[in-house]
Amino acid sequence: MSMPSDQLELLIAGYVLGDLTPEEAAEFEQLLAKYPAIAEDVAQMQTSLERAYAPPDVPPPPHLRSAILNQVHLAEPLLDTSSTNSLPSPPAVFTARQQRFPWRRVFDLAAASIILALGFYNYRLQQALQTAQPSQPDAILTYSLQPIQAGSEASARVVVDPNTLEATLMVENLPPLPPNQVYVMWTVLEPNAPFTTDDKDAILTEVFRVDEQGNFTETLPVPVVYRVEGVVTNVAVTIEDAAAPQLHVGAPVVIAQPL
Repeated sequence: MSMPSDQLELLIAGYVLGDLTPEEAAEFEQLLAKYPAIAEDVAQMQTSLERAYAPPDVPPPPHLRSAILNQVHLAEPLLDTSSTNSLPSPPAVFTARQQRFPWRRVFDLAAASIILALGFYNYRLQQALQTAQPSQPDAILTYSLQPIQAGSEASARVVVDPNTLEATLMVENLPPLPPNQVYVMWTVLEPNAPFTTDDKDAILTEVFRVDEQGNFTETLPVPVVYRVEGVVTNVAVTIEDAAAPQLHVGAPVVIAQPL
């Protein structure tokens, strides 16, 4: 369809309100015949306008109804039913309605245009969502942790899936610790990152112990920071007090940057 959308919206609004010229009406009927889908927009606008301007009838409260009837009874003696010439003339009311009618017409047209515009916007949004290509999943992140102490054979590997916020931690050859100590895996962020960290810009991610061979493997949850590109600077493992591992007073045993 080569007609601009705003012009089509005005035609639909005018058609629903009966405000088209004969030429515009003929043009719109040709469009309806050529593009039957426009009829759905017309029906939608008609329904919306009917709901907006045809609210349900609400009966007056009993006391108000009684007051109205009393006023009618009081006025009856003043009316001469023998001649219609003596009846109060209603032109004033009719004139007032006539004077207000153009404003109501303008309001109707404006409201119809807004309703139609919202309908077109919702339709286009739905179409965009239906045709949009699914976003690519975040790539798997792998961190290889190497020992700080020279000659140590300790190592660790962390494989993070940002899509599920799960990671697999694999540790080898870390010395077993006494009962009062534990290993802690830390996620280290760039300074001033908009996340809650300790004073070393780190998030406690896992507390663990190794077996007698110095090995440990487990799948664990990781913080949402792994979904934010460039925020995680490295991953480290320290030795901490088992009673308060969150204090983060130990130095790194193994540390890494993403591969």
